[in-house]
Amino acid sequence: MATPLRWGILGTGGIAHTFASDLTLIDEGVVVAVGSRSQTTADAFADEFDIPHRHGSYEDLVGDPEVDVVYVGTPHPMHYTDALLALEHGKPVLVEKAFTMNAREARDLVAKAREKKLFMMEAMWTRFLPHVVAIRDLLAKGVLGEIVTVEADHGQWFEKDPGFRLFAPELGGGALLDLGVYPVSFASMILGTPNRITALVDPAFTGVDGQASMLFGYESGAQAVLTCTSGARSPTRASITGVNARIEIAGDFYAPSSFTLIQRSGERDVFTFEHTGRGLRHQAVEVARCINEGLLESPVMPLDETIAIMATMDKVLEFL
Repeated sequence: MATPLRWGILGTGGIAHTFASDLTLIDEGVVVAVGSRSQTTADAFADEFDIPHRHGSYEDLVGDPEVDVVYVGTPHPMHYTDALLALEHGKPVLVEKAFTMNAREARDLVAKAREKKLFMMEAMWTRFLPHVVAIRDLLAKGVLGEIVTVEADHGQWFEKDPGFRLFAPELGGGALLDLGVYPVSFASMILGTPNRITALVDPAFTGVDGQASMLFGYESGAQAVLTCTSGARSPTRASITGVNARIEIAGDFYAPSSFTLIQRSGERDVFTFEHTGRGLRHQAVEVARCINEGLLESPVMPLDETIAIMATMDKVLEFL
């Protein structure tokens, strides 16, 4: 793009810091504004990243004429209202994952974006990482043959603090929406939407879901075995097994990583990728590309798939 996309950051939490930092690594976008619920927090964030426009309310941020697109980086329960606010002010929007709290909210948000004819995308940054792009290319070429099994896990250890966002119900706490969304989205990317779902889901000490083991079945006969937990640091690896070969992704599979292609004969090829930053910059490049080309959604992370992923997680949580 001749002119960088001008980003407004809605929210000043940890993921917003990471996104703003990664945006400094690309030419396709620049942060020009930040919005917080307090002017003090907005000013501190703006000072850290040398952002010219700092707003003490989300309303002022989305109304800023200098902002081309809004990044919503607030906790899950606020995604719906915050993204809706941006859309109502005519701003395209990138919404952190999990996209919303449930599929109903996701459908409503997508309907509004389509009604307004505004670009929107779920910020599933893993989709745009170099190793995942390379994996999709191998799958498209049929290198693995018919897919039989997808496996992925995401477990992190967190101190048992009832006020922490993964444990606090009022902040959308739970392992699935924060951690499990990565394995679920990964399986969706490869196999689509399951037609059979079973799961074991156990609560954390505050009552929100703390651990889930999921088994998905598909019309093709393939299966996905996925796990997540907020109580321990797991290997965070992933694999895709086909009749001809399999792919094994080193942990953390959802972040910049490498993978090994293993033929049925045992022959191995290792794929490595140079990388700078945390990995969130690639989705910003995709947003810029889509908006520049007049697209209202990304073909890599389509809105109907985001809705389907939310619906799948809704069904998993019924096992809690």
